[in-house]
Amino acid sequence: MATQTITAKDIAELRKRTGAGMMDCKRALEEAKGDMEAAADILRTKGMAKAEKRSGRSAAEGVVVSYIHHNQQVGVLLELNCETDFVARTDDFRALARDLALHVASADPIGVTAEDIPADLLERERRIAEEQVAAEGKPDKIRPKIVDGKLKKFVAERTLLEQPFAKDDSKTVGELVKAAAGTLGEAIAVKRFARFKVGEA
Repeated sequence: MATQTITAKDIAELRKRTGAGMMDCKRALEEAKGDMEAAADILRTKGMAKAEKRSGRSAAEGVVVSYIHHNQQVGVLLELNCETDFVARTDDFRALARDLALHVASADPIGVTAEDIPADLLERERRIAEEQVAAEGKPDKIRPKIVDGKLKKFVAERTLLEQPFAKDDSKTVGELVKAAAGTLGEAIAVKRFARFKVGEA
């Protein structure tokens, strides 16, 4: 595309695609001489494109890392995905994968997201919560709400992305992954993990 005047519509379109700020979009378009794709790449390179805008893109590259606890009693395998082999080879991406594997060893989540928690386990937790609420003598009218609250808390405590990060509990694992996606300029996703503990089936 030849050099052209950058319009407010162009800036708005780039902002919609990347989630970056107006002035950043304007500068990127000027640098790319109006080429929308090139401007988006410039923003990604500078880490200005927001992680949310990337979440729909395919994260099919990545690494599988292992973590063995110092007592040799707990081990974790974790797959962390990104969009390109280039990012998968960076020290930052690999350090994130190792940190996440260490977190899984420490916090023992059941799944990556709430959808990964088995329905029968949720049903069992619901029954336990209902019995607890009944034993506490709560009024019938408010019992379902209390049970739902207990179930929500259980899911948050046992879901990887919802858990406070083991090395910095001021943020969740999900927030850590999202921040890394912003820094590295690509969609990043925890695909799966397996945690092994001696003596556990």
